[in-house]
Amino acid sequence: MDLTKVISKTLATTPERQLEADADWEVVKKVQAGDVAAFDKLILKYRERVYSIIYNLCANREDTADLTQCTFIKAFQSINRFQGQASFFTWLYRIAVNATLTHLRKNKLRTFFSFERITEEDKSSEIIEALTDRTGADRETFVKELQEKLNEALQKLSINHRMVVTLFEIDGLSHNEIAEIMNCSVGTVRSRLHYAKQLLQAELQSYLR
Repeated sequence: MDLTKVISKTLATTPERQLEADADWEVVKKVQAGDVAAFDKLILKYRERVYSIIYNLCANREDTADLTQCTFIKAFQSINRFQGQASFFTWLYRIAVNATLTHLRKNKLRTFFSFERITEEDKSSEIIEALTDRTGADRETFVKELQEKLNEALQKLSINHRMVVTLFEIDGLSHNEIAEIMNCSVGTVRSRLHYAKQLLQAELQSYLR
């Protein structure tokens, strides 16, 4: 199977996501009006998602915990500057991504593409399912081998290219959402994904079905 079919998908903004954004905006306005406790609702709602995106980028639990806490602290400190032009979800992710990028560049750390939270029932496992039809113990062995090979390939990409792949493939964000988060054009997102796809496809050719 051509990896293009995996990395060429684009998620449209759904009515459900818009409803979620509107609900978040109502909570944000309460926080801005002085209801500090309302911010806890946003923390509970997005803590796991923020943790996941950061972990998928730095693959270190201690750093991930610190950066997750840092993300929400920065979000709370900046909450009055949020005016609802984008969804709170996108705005929060941008803070998480920027904090992680700063951390990675400052410490010159390598980033790893993690399959740890992907299971056979997880809908985010398309990339694995597209590359292999193995099941059971054989699948587990194959996934571990694939992760090693994929990490080797990803190290040949810049941090920005690895970031786009992670946001798109693991976190399932749309091109538009990634562009907002990374403060670049949709065209740039597509270009980075295309470049990453070409390299990954070449590096993982023996795994493609």
